[in-house]
Amino acid sequence: MNYYFALVHKDGDSAYGVSFPDMPSVFSASDEEQDLTGNAIEALRLWAEDSALPVPSSHEQILSREDVRRELALGAFLIRVPFIADSTHTVRANVTFDKGMLDAIDTVAKQRGLTRSAFLASCARKEIEAA
Repeated sequence: MNYYFALVHKDGDSAYGVSFPDMPSVFSASDEEQDLTGNAIEALRLWAEDSALPVPSSHEQILSREDVRRELALGAFLIRVPFIADSTHTVRANVTFDKGMLDAIDTVAKQRGLTRSAFLASCARKEIEAA
């Protein structure tokens, strides 16, 4: 899993704007601050559908850039955005759960029309991306 740094901009009554120093043509926006990371993750996913993502710059590399320092001085701030690459390769994993928990997982997965594996993968992705 990779993490990319994004610059968040906010002017007056505008929405939050998100740009990626490593990928100048990738951007996102959000009306609410709590939606910034989710929307930024989605922008990365959409970009990765058609183009290869570059190797992410380190925090030190990002801060050494004059354009980034200028934006930060004007009030922008950095967020760290996780990116989980989608792969067509699936692997089998043996996991252990409490019986009651497994029953609850299976019940909710069935209600949502998902397999146990799809439900668990969805939950894991949400938790990782929310961190």
